[in-house]
Amino acid sequence: MSSPSTPHSAEGPRAARGRPPRLDQGRTARAALDLLGEAGLDALTMRRLADAVGVQAGALYRHFATKQDLLTVMAERMLEGCSAPPPEGDWSERLTVLAHRMRAALLAHRDGARVYAGTHSTGENTLGFAETLVGVLREAGFRDEDAARAVLAVVNFTVGHTLEEQAALQPGDSAAAEVGPADPDRLRRAVAAQDFPHLTAALPVLTSTDFAAHFAFGLNLLVQGLRATGRHGPAGAAEARP
Repeated sequence: MSSPSTPHSAEGPRAARGRPPRLDQGRTARAALDLLGEAGLDALTMRRLADAVGVQAGALYRHFATKQDLLTVMAERMLEGCSAPPPEGDWSERLTVLAHRMRAALLAHRDGARVYAGTHSTGENTLGFAETLVGVLREAGFRDEDAARAVLAVVNFTVGHTLEEQAALQPGDSAAAEVGPADPDRLRRAVAAQDFPHLTAALPVLTSTDFAAHFAFGLNLLVQGLRATGRHGPAGAAEARP
């Protein structure tokens, strides 16, 4: 959640002259997300996107210097609605709601976590979501530095988990992923062929595709770890500590 530059607005001199269809950042992002859903991230090229919005590929580069700039705008759009305050309750319940909200937003798009990973949008949706997360923790009495690191931990866990979830369940898009979704039987056969008693005992969970349960368990570990630090209290307590 650092702050590299956000892609420029999709207004430019060629659009002003009206020769090609006017490029609009919102419309372009929607078209990119539509293409993402159809074919996946590896097939999303600037040329293909240009065809979808009815312009030359060079026109896109006037507004998105690199594909990473485009992904940043797409990631920003995916988080739309995530920054709304969570229901009232204990800070841990509110934090959990926000993390689940982010996971759902990424899962709503094919390769959503891959798109989001490594982007650093300074747009309203991204900063608003971060503001809500930090606010929940600061209001619970977490020190500023602890609140910031806790947010990084929660966001990184959510993105990493969702990356693995989508990689396991979605068809492979690259040449390296031609085998498609993960095959639990492959792990079962490998473990059965050797002497791994502990893995054998854990196989029912290790081969489970109940990713919601996996996510909830890991998130609860994070929350309980934060609670165990003892570095929070009633609202305002953080400021009272030396």
